[in-house]
Amino acid sequence: MTVQTTTENRPVGKVARLAAEAANAARVRALTTDPDVIALRVERVRSQVDALLWAGIVLGLAFTMVNVQGFAAAGSPTFSAGWWVAWLLDPMVSLVLLAVLRAEQVTARYQVSLPAWGRRTKWLTFAATYVMNTWTSWGLADHPFSAAGVVLHSVPPLVVFATAETGPGLRDRLTEAVHRALIERTPAAEGMEVHQDPPPSSGAVEAPVRESIVDAVREPACERPVRRARRKPAPRPRRLLADYLAEARAELDRATGAGERVDLSPAWCRAVTGCSAGTSVKLAAALRDPAPATDPMPVAERQEAA
Repeated sequence: MTVQTTTENRPVGKVARLAAEAANAARVRALTTDPDVIALRVERVRSQVDALLWAGIVLGLAFTMVNVQGFAAAGSPTFSAGWWVAWLLDPMVSLVLLAVLRAEQVTARYQVSLPAWGRRTKWLTFAATYVMNTWTSWGLADHPFSAAGVVLHSVPPLVVFATAETGPGLRDRLTEAVHRALIERTPAAEGMEVHQDPPPSSGAVEAPVRESIVDAVREPACERPVRRARRKPAPRPRRLLADYLAEARAELDRATGAGERVDLSPAWCRAVTGCSAGTSVKLAAALRDPAPATDPMPVAERQEAA
């Protein structure tokens, strides 16, 4: 009898262990696919991408500083006033470029595009940096043409340009990844159901274990409220003056038949039909006229016909 109890307890313990692992896996998966966890991971990746992009941009601009200074100095004696002032040209252009790139970093995070002049300023500073950096390598200013110099001094500005143009797109895609995770998570949470067949051997352990698995999977869905799209009310049909007039005349006939005294004033027309102030004046004038407002027959002809 003792051997049978041990044999029967072994499957129950295995089922309980597997059920506990399934519950833990369900909780881990629910947290892994949670939009807040995804947003936190994306922010970490965004920080790494921004750090690498800024490092490449700063190093590329620092490489071009010497050539720009030589272009601005234009053969001035070393340590002279013109030689020292030439060092200010590259930082002046680079600081403006960095300001635009910093603003673009924030706007791209929220998927907002730069204004036209922001992009023009960025392209202008890139063009100025490239021209000043490769001026002497192209054989200008009485210098021999150097193909190696053109390639050498063209790579840093072009890399900076490509990095600055790629950065906003990467940040925009990272933001879109967070939005897509939120959109995909909400329908999954709304329609999440768990169906499990009962195990072959029923015991006192299977029922609470199965309930714990269901609760573990359904718990993330209960934390986030279901958002339903609001239906826009149908547009109200437009009422014409003839509609208001017909309604007012019907109410007037009812009141006259009941022996009530009616004052055909604009206020009474507004109270009966709910029309505007301007329309009520027209209704009162039409009700005081014994002939219909749409009758094309003149008043004199109506009297003769009567």
